[in-house]
Amino acid sequence: MSGSIAITRAEIEAREEAQLGPWAMRSARSHGRAHAEPEHPYRTSYMRDRDRIVHTRAFRSLEYKTQVFVSHEGDYYRTRLTHTMEVAQIARTAARALRLNEDLTESIALSHDLGHGPFGHKGEYVLRDLMKEHGGFEHNAHGLRVVDTLERRYPRWRGINLSYEVREAFALHSPVPKAELGFREGVRPLLEAQLVDVCDSLAYLAHDLDDGIAAGLVLPEGLSEVEIWGSTWERVLAEEPGLARPLQVLLTVKRIIDAGVGDLIGASAERIGTAQVQSPEAVQAHPHALIGFHEDMNRLQRKLSHYLYEHFYNAPPLMKMGHRARRFLTGMFESYRETPRLLEPEERAWADEVGLERAICDKIAAMTDREAQEEYRRLFEPFERV
Repeated sequence: MSGSIAITRAEIEAREEAQLGPWAMRSARSHGRAHAEPEHPYRTSYMRDRDRIVHTRAFRSLEYKTQVFVSHEGDYYRTRLTHTMEVAQIARTAARALRLNEDLTESIALSHDLGHGPFGHKGEYVLRDLMKEHGGFEHNAHGLRVVDTLERRYPRWRGINLSYEVREAFALHSPVPKAELGFREGVRPLLEAQLVDVCDSLAYLAHDLDDGIAAGLVLPEGLSEVEIWGSTWERVLAEEPGLARPLQVLLTVKRIIDAGVGDLIGASAERIGTAQVQSPEAVQAHPHALIGFHEDMNRLQRKLSHYLYEHFYNAPPLMKMGHRARRFLTGMFESYRETPRLLEPEERAWADEVGLERAICDKIAAMTDREAQEEYRRLFEPFERV
């Protein structure tokens, strides 16, 4: 130990070496950064990644980007930011139980939605269609562009210079060929990245269900065909008959998440033990993913997902939001494309580097829901102040 009360980076790395499972990624073994930097005296590489992500403009903008409901629909529905924080919390709990690197897990979780544009998945589909002939758009690949190129916080390089492992998580969860993104083909994500992916699905299914009930688009009694909800809801009603209905809903959602996380930890621990992986390299070379639910819980999660897609995500109010998103984003894109002088000088300079359509896509994807709506009004409403 050093003579100081403060714990040093080297001591944190020593703790990782002693306490993490051999299958976990160690900070000291990171493949490093694209731009060499001196190590920090009190923070590991993944701790620095986490802090850099939180300080980005892209992370702050998630507060006003759609998860399911556009922000003006209500102040208490989840946004991309609250969803991201919920995923990070769940994933960190599971990472600790599985002896994975919590700081790496948290960094991947906090950054996993940085590439989303305004209006949620509906907005992504619009940008994908608009960019079909110009290199495409996919939120994981775009998230990598955000952290590598589009954020400007350092004088000597673009991006925020994250570690290889956090950047690799974007690439390995994207359908874009890995070589195009500068990463190896044919490797699996690290366990920390696999864990975030599953926790993301677990969190959004349970919490979208919560928001859907709060909005009146989903009724608890109508969910009886969804086994994981129906059985849990009946137990809550039997155990807490006098509880206010909103609290009964919250307790049901909480128990569904808790059951999912418990099953995820147990099933993943079994797979890791059976696979006998003794290094992160062995994890990435393994023929199968090692993080996931037991088959019965997997089935229950799939049924919940199917129900939400049938009865919630495609409900008329949400379809109307998607229709508006297509109108807003397409109108802006085509206007900028037809009249590039509408772009700011620095945006036109960026278009000279990456192409007009890509620069426009970068601009629109960075917008919050409110920014997109205000810009649309400035472009198309005759009496809007510009």
